[in-house]
Amino acid sequence: MRHGDKIKNLSRTKAHRDALLRNLSCQLIEHKRIVTTLAKAKALRVYVEPLITKSKENTTHQRRIVFSHLQDKEAIKELFGAVAAKVGGRPGGYTRIIKLGIRPGDAAEKAMIELVDFNEIYGKGSDEKAAGKRTRRRGGSGKKKTDEAAPAAEVAVEATAPVEEVKEAAAPVAEATSETEAKEENKGA
Repeated sequence: MRHGDKIKNLSRTKAHRDALLRNLSCQLIEHKRIVTTLAKAKALRVYVEPLITKSKENTTHQRRIVFSHLQDKEAIKELFGAVAAKVGGRPGGYTRIIKLGIRPGDAAEKAMIELVDFNEIYGKGSDEKAAGKRTRRRGGSGKKKTDEAAPAAEVAVEATAPVEEVKEAAAPVAEATSETEAKEENKGA
């Protein structure tokens, strides 16, 4: 039985598994997104995320540690260059796994693993949200909370006046649409 055995062996020996994860990691760093099996993607996430965390601190020591895992100079340059610049403010969760269905040949579950910050589709509008959002959950001084409460009250007072104007402007539009719907129903009958 495999009680407490947390490593995903992927039906490979230690050397074969290390080589596989090393190659997948280099390809993920180079291409920002790869398609593989679901089991390999889950094992790769555990392997590559600590390496990305190490790349946030660009020192010779960290580069040597990551190089000992990847053994690829081009991947190291990309990781400590473009990737580290993008993930600098993110506290973790650098990869995303998306299931793609089964492979016709052997019915293996396919998945796409990608670096989160390099996806333009999901990243739209997240820059504005991320700038105002706090990522750390620690207590702050009471002064900030009182200072933030005062502007919020002013915004609430200002927001009530335009709503009434919008309702007045929307009334003729609602009447026009109801008239056109009535005309369409008469034509159909």
